[in-house]
Amino acid sequence: MTKPRVVIVGAGFAGYHAAKTLSRLAGQRAEIVLLNTTDYFLYLPLLPEVAAGVVEPTRIAVPLAGTLNGVRVVIGEADQVDLQNRWVGYHSPEGDHGRLAYDRLVLSVGSVNKLLPIPGVTEYAHGFRGLPEALYLHDHVVRQIELAELTEDPAEQRARTTFVVVGAGYTGTEVAAHGQLFTDRLIAQRPHLKVRPRWMLLDVAPRVLPELDQRMSTTADRVLRRRGVDVRMGTSVSEATPDGVMLTDGEYVPTCSLIWCVGVRPDPFVAELGLRTERGRLVVDEYLTVPGRPEVYACGDAAAVPDPSRPGQICAMTAQHAQRQGKLAAHNIAASYGQGTRKPYKHYDLGWVVDLGGKEAAANPLKVSLSGLPAKAVTRGYHLFAMPGNRPRVAADWLLDASLPRPAVRLGLVPAHAVPLESESPEVVHRG
Repeated sequence: MTKPRVVIVGAGFAGYHAAKTLSRLAGQRAEIVLLNTTDYFLYLPLLPEVAAGVVEPTRIAVPLAGTLNGVRVVIGEADQVDLQNRWVGYHSPEGDHGRLAYDRLVLSVGSVNKLLPIPGVTEYAHGFRGLPEALYLHDHVVRQIELAELTEDPAEQRARTTFVVVGAGYTGTEVAAHGQLFTDRLIAQRPHLKVRPRWMLLDVAPRVLPELDQRMSTTADRVLRRRGVDVRMGTSVSEATPDGVMLTDGEYVPTCSLIWCVGVRPDPFVAELGLRTERGRLVVDEYLTVPGRPEVYACGDAAAVPDPSRPGQICAMTAQHAQRQGKLAAHNIAASYGQGTRKPYKHYDLGWVVDLGGKEAAANPLKVSLSGLPAKAVTRGYHLFAMPGNRPRVAADWLLDASLPRPAVRLGLVPAHAVPLESESPEVVHRG
């Protein structure tokens, strides 16, 4: 008898944990195929530390092979789903096309950079959603400091040492926090460069980390301002140019660095499926199945999963939700074959952590607000627990960063044109 085949599209938090959980539940009774554009799972929360040179990039890229026993990994990008005949079409990195037939399908394609209709942003800003973007930002920051040291023009020097981050959510706050410390270290290695780098954090929201607890917001705001980060709430960019940005308050800021962290949107692939969506996300029921398609499941950022804690609302696009939903999708797929019973999605808020670099962090585990070293310990403990691999290597990088000078060299492996803001695949380097 032929084994049923489960195809999982996307190996982010939802897809990776769906595959891992299903392989444990199914054993040899089903064929599990994971289709992903890269051969690794990216632990996104540590991306700011990669950009700042704290953690090596390979540390947060957990290989799929060897960590997902019993799962067949196919490297490629999905470009078509035939719901009637039950197959997924994809193209490989070499341009070859293929099809994967399925009995059950899990759509966990994730999200990409959120775009806004602001003149010049698409041309001059860079996002922060994938490993190539983090590597580019690291090199870009080092290069700007190097060029600032070479120039004799004070105006150019100031522009090259000004870094504008748009979006004071989780990612933008961490990028600005780590970025200020990173550039301060770079300047300390260049005694002839007398100007201190300026980091700006902008958001139309009334406070930093608007989606998190007020006390965490206050802690982050205090730490950033104490370090010299120019935090401006209620302010954003109205236009971007090759030489700077115009702010919504009318000020023009000369800069060579516009870092776009305003949030994410569902992968555009979702809109091509012909299924009902809500805010660009696939509509699913509380069991994570697509209405009218009981063999199709969706989870993570690509799915509009009903939030039981907020009736009438859908779950936020967070790693915690995605991981839990991926595991539940696996359990409910197993239940569809008679192994256990299916369950609706429920979640319990265990708290949040925000790493602010150095000895600073903000955390509220089990609703207990922490800051400083206690929060730092909780934050790093949480990340080590949540990572599915490479834990000793990450811990070693943290130890080395705390005890030795941080090396900062520009490798130039990812040019600016290889990481366009308007990209459906921020996890890969674009040719052209």
